[in-house]
Amino acid sequence: MARITGVGGVFFKSPDPKNLATWYRDVLGIEIMEWGGTLLRYDTPEHPPFVVWNSFQEDSDYFKPSSREFMINFAVDDMDDFLARLAAMAVPLVGRDDDSPYGRFAWFLDPDGTKIELWQPKEPTA
Repeated sequence: MARITGVGGVFFKSPDPKNLATWYRDVLGIEIMEWGGTLLRYDTPEHPPFVVWNSFQEDSDYFKPSSREFMINFAVDDMDDFLARLAAMAVPLVGRDDDSPYGRFAWFLDPDGTKIELWQPKEPTA
């Protein structure tokens, strides 16, 4: 039987895709390719061991203060350094959790109002 083997992409609409791509490049350091997107490779050093797929109840407030119907989670290798980058670019956080059993999290909004979640996975324990 055929099966899903992974997430193949994240696609969404924007009132100004080029400006949004520039913001993701400048603020998050994502290399934007000529065609307007990027490839986030699984074989990158420190790539998390999995990609999460999960749906939330329609009345969930987890995406707040965004009113969008989705949220993007990016794994990071150094939360403190990444948060310093955001602070230097005057990107305000809307939340932070350094004590989750799953690792460290921080949240902010992109220029379209989409909530972005940064996740630094916990170090594996032996």
